[in-house]
Amino acid sequence: MKPFLLTIATIACVSSLTAWAAAPESKKPRKNNAPDDTAEVSVEPGKVFVYKQSGGRPQELEVYFPPGWDAKSSKVPGVIFFHGGSWRGGTLDQFRYACKYLASRGLVAATVNYRMLTNDEVKALPAGETNKRTCITDAKSAIRWMKQHAAELGIDPKRLIAGGGSAGGHVSVLATTNPGLNDPADPKEFDTSVVAYLLFNPAFKSTDSADPEVHVLNHLKAGFPPAIFFFGDQDGSWKPGSDAALKQLKSLGNTSAELWLAQGKGHGFFNKPPWQDITLAQADRFLVEHGFLTGTGTLPAPPNGEKLIKAQ
Repeated sequence: MKPFLLTIATIACVSSLTAWAAAPESKKPRKNNAPDDTAEVSVEPGKVFVYKQSGGRPQELEVYFPPGWDAKSSKVPGVIFFHGGSWRGGTLDQFRYACKYLASRGLVAATVNYRMLTNDEVKALPAGETNKRTCITDAKSAIRWMKQHAAELGIDPKRLIAGGGSAGGHVSVLATTNPGLNDPADPKEFDTSVVAYLLFNPAFKSTDSADPEVHVLNHLKAGFPPAIFFFGDQDGSWKPGSDAALKQLKSLGNTSAELWLAQGKGHGFFNKPPWQDITLAQADRFLVEHGFLTGTGTLPAPPNGEKLIKAQ
């Protein structure tokens, strides 16, 4: 089945995509008071696809391709990013910059939307269930869509990388580790496993234990793929959750997970210059080390010598 590509005419009719018409504005630096789930420096949107309908609306992803890309000539790894926003907000814009850069380095990169429940829908949830479940279900659908359309996109479906920021980091891990929360309409022949993770202050929380389906510690197993975590060392609300996850992975024999810290920084620091480039350069190094990229990264050095510190 061919992927459904939105035409310009279709996009003009879809209010949720009006930002595409104003793409040049997205190149401008954002204000310093931008939310933690918003990239301060962004780029034009990628090619828009609809991967499913949920909640009465199309759920979209944008794909960025390497320069001069010909899907028939070779198959490269793909990477799929999920934005943050407390499972209630956020936009595709958060990872456009990362997608464009990683595409310039040879990957096919996607930034993905997912359904987020309204206040009334959250109030109507059964006892013991949280709104996070819906986000994870759609994320699983997006991953399956990427694998189903691997030939048209020019990716190797067995070399798909997942990542995200804050809530999107949580969503990316649960969508690829929890065997449940599937959309019955998804093609069952495609799984949601991935080969690596790029996790920008993922929002894992001990209180998720009240809903076991969304609690990351319930779904970490031996053989967890290589992962790189980024945190500000002042992110007291969310870093403890990843510390617990990393401790559990270590107890399972995982030696490929890395934690990199920005001193004096809090949640969402990776959305702001120069940390946007610094974290992305470290992610590039990680992908080269694990055989998903080759060559040397092309991002500029930080202006004032800022750097990440690897946790021991």
